[in-house]
Amino acid sequence: MNLTDSKYSSFALVKEMLETPDIIRKFDWTQTANMAKAIQEAGRFFMTGEGSSRIFPAKNMIYTALKLGSEISMATDGSIQAREYDLKNWAVFGVSNSGMTKEIVMLLNNLAEQDHQKRFSMTANAGTKIIEASNESIILSCGKEDAVAATKSVVESGLVYLSILKNIYGCDFQVEAAAEAAEKAMAVEIDPEIIAKVANSPIIYFAGRNNGVAEELRLKTNEITRKKSDYLEGTYLLHGIEEVMNEGETIIVIEPYESEMAKMQELLVDRIGVNIIAISSKPTIFPTIQIPSVGLLDPCVQLMAGWNLLIQVGVSLGIDLDHPTRARKIGNAI
Repeated sequence: MNLTDSKYSSFALVKEMLETPDIIRKFDWTQTANMAKAIQEAGRFFMTGEGSSRIFPAKNMIYTALKLGSEISMATDGSIQAREYDLKNWAVFGVSNSGMTKEIVMLLNNLAEQDHQKRFSMTANAGTKIIEASNESIILSCGKEDAVAATKSVVESGLVYLSILKNIYGCDFQVEAAAEAAEKAMAVEIDPEIIAKVANSPIIYFAGRNNGVAEELRLKTNEITRKKSDYLEGTYLLHGIEEVMNEGETIIVIEPYESEMAKMQELLVDRIGVNIIAISSKPTIFPTIQIPSVGLLDPCVQLMAGWNLLIQVGVSLGIDLDHPTRARKIGNAI
């Protein structure tokens, strides 16, 4: 996207997206040192939140921890469902950008009543209910978001979780390379044919790993393009959903598995007429938005390339990116 073009830069949503590379660059990886000790001691780590505060941050944390071979058990679910669980032996971490999300505050208060002493949280807003309900909290450096769709806070929340892994295992995150790659992901010029296909699609599917990237972009699609969307985990797109797919629908695949691309082409493109677009660090057999690879921080860059695509689609459709008609900044406030 042309970052100087006023048709993009006039939106608060785009400005907040463009602040994200510097958030990566300046992130304080030491701020979770005490939390990391408590989480390692517990050996069990439960992450909760609602919507964008959980989907990417928590699932990317689990994905990265498994790649690293972490011995800490990790899980995530929404906060209302989590109240049905026995979490007394788990370190529990709630995320609420506003600090006022009802479900999370209720869960943390419920745990406090049980004298649970490993209740952690992060929020972009000081002096909020989630902080009162926690033993220890982190205030995100990104500041308040004016757009309804959360963006920069999503990436920073993800980094907070990853910093726990760094403080426990000392793993290497290519921070400067990731910040530069994030800038490139937002600036990359996308083929107008790709934008037109997505804009004309009645539904947009996102397929990829269960690390929160595709699933989070599924949600952003609703908020930014006002289109219906779905998330197809892993290779689910090859296991039955083709029965209800139609010509002209679009699947955006994040870093597709090389072994499955030919089957996707045969089953979905050739037989049905579905459009497949890839976001990938490598060339693919599909129209591809190519981005740099930065190791463990690849998911952040993939997410931002998806933002770039959705912004261009939304603008092409004449949508006010900052003001959805129905969606609210705080989905369910206490």
